[in-house]
Amino acid sequence: MERDASVFSVLTLGSSGFPVILPHRIHVIGTSGSGKTTLARQLAERLGCPHVELDALNWEPKWTMADNTIFRQRIRDALQGECWTVDGNYSRARDIIWERVEMIVWLEYGLPRIYWQLSKRTFRRILLRENLWGTNREHFSTQFFSRDSIFLWVWQTYGRRRREYPPLLKEMEGKGVTAVRLTSPRQTKKWLKEMG
Repeated sequence: MERDASVFSVLTLGSSGFPVILPHRIHVIGTSGSGKTTLARQLAERLGCPHVELDALNWEPKWTMADNTIFRQRIRDALQGECWTVDGNYSRARDIIWERVEMIVWLEYGLPRIYWQLSKRTFRRILLRENLWGTNREHFSTQFFSRDSIFLWVWQTYGRRRREYPPLLKEMEGKGVTAVRLTSPRQTKKWLKEMG
């Protein structure tokens, strides 16, 4: 059975009970494979503002992570404007984003749904040899048979994020930020449809 989406703070509600008036600075969070980047792009299109993908700022060639100082400066530079959407879960840069964010959208989909979406995405990227953030590519052996597997990463982080996010979002609500939890693609689609 589909769970109700929780709205921690309210702007204007549509018939679904979700906020339908968008602010200008939005952060989309959720487990890898939940659809953060897709939703953040859709929101950016609605707002007519830039979309910032944290993975693109973090990953250097050969899957090397950017130095923390460089990564944080890239985020500051990307979020200078008054209108943006950003997606990603990097706790080492959360403070930079959340000091200016107006809405946080948490995609809290069930693990079976996430694995289904992640499988489709991973197979597509491998088969089409898609370049990710420069010259990086996903490989079958790495994604399915190594300690660096994205599927293993999801398994390791899914429960932790479900424990961490509710108190963090409550805290942000106390600072005037609107926080929305969407628990299925159907709810997300309905929320997007109701937005003006």
